[in-house]
Amino acid sequence: MPARSVVLEKLEKFNGEARVPLTAGEYTQITGRAGRRGIDVEGHAVVQWTGQHDPQSIANLASRRTYPLNSSFRPTYNMAVNLVYQFGRQRTREILESSFAQFQADRAVVDLARKVRQQEESLTGFEGPMQCHLGDFAEYAAVRRALTEKERASVRANDSRASRDRRANELNRLRKDMRAHACHACADREDHARWAERWWRLRRDTDTLVRQINERTGAVARTFDRVCDVLLELGYLRNTENGALERTHEGRTLARIYGDRDLLVAESLRRGLWDELDPPGLAALVCAIVFEPRRDEGDISERRLPRGAFVTAFDATGNLWSELDDIEQRVKLPGTTPLAAGLSRAMYRWAQGASLDDVLFDADMPAGDFVRWTKQTIDLLDQVTNVAGANLAKTARTALDQVRRGVVAYSSVGYA
Repeated sequence: MPARSVVLEKLEKFNGEARVPLTAGEYTQITGRAGRRGIDVEGHAVVQWTGQHDPQSIANLASRRTYPLNSSFRPTYNMAVNLVYQFGRQRTREILESSFAQFQADRAVVDLARKVRQQEESLTGFEGPMQCHLGDFAEYAAVRRALTEKERASVRANDSRASRDRRANELNRLRKDMRAHACHACADREDHARWAERWWRLRRDTDTLVRQINERTGAVARTFDRVCDVLLELGYLRNTENGALERTHEGRTLARIYGDRDLLVAESLRRGLWDELDPPGLAALVCAIVFEPRRDEGDISERRLPRGAFVTAFDATGNLWSELDDIEQRVKLPGTTPLAAGLSRAMYRWAQGASLDDVLFDADMPAGDFVRWTKQTIDLLDQVTNVAGANLAKTARTALDQVRRGVVAYSSVGYA
């Protein structure tokens, strides 16, 4: 809402996990509300003084007009089934490889590749002082390094006598190999060894950079492939006779579910985990799907959960989340956070008709935050009405009517 002046009490905000400083873009967005169009010729932004504020840093924050743009894009399950349906797997991979997210990853690869080239040149330079006229010093250095690592491990080890005996035999073998090597008799052995150690450390760092390059090159398309693997395993996609991918009936349902937990919602509907819920219980469970608590809020006591079928459905959905999380870890996909029922009781009571004051007291939450989470609950309930079976869809429509009332309904009214 525009105003003549905007006052900032602090130059920080809570990002869901911790209090962090405002960025220049966030400062501009907040203070840009100052000045009512058609009424004021200028607006004023006031930062409340504290001893922690440096005037120059505030001036820099206010005057900056270029902001870094970082892509948060990643393929989702819903996106995958829709893109496969429209373009097929190969064309989708080509599209994703042209995305801004991949462009940023590739741009970072350029810097890494430059560093790799520089380090490869240094490695070549290190090889000269490593040379020994008596033999292959790199081979000799590898034996020395293996011996050193074994000796360090034996100091830390606390195992059985048999294991100690095996380790002692291995150490004796390495010492024998080291002494028997031709380079062991070199008068400049220790000088060569110092250069060999530098070479080995730089080689290790360079190999790490190369792995990072390989991980970033084609990263978005590779994530898409992993998403497709999960969808194939769960039956939302299937292979055709000609090797292409196509959506299944379940995939068509998933294609109409949007959100970070799209697969969890689709699989819950598929397994009928929510079929026994009444409208308030469904609203409470959907709230647990979308709600993201602050880190310091902790776990909710089971006594604070809604009664009846909610607990059974919530536990079953939580077990399903664990199952999906295991699959995602196996294919190396980032998972989602566990379900959070911190607002479920308040949402349950709101759907039952409790007053806003009672619900806010129960939730220990400002009205604005409650309205925001309720709107997200409404959005997912609306999706459920469109994709669920007849009985659950009817329950979802009733839940929508029960939740979309009072300040929640009023805040959704638009003005021309």
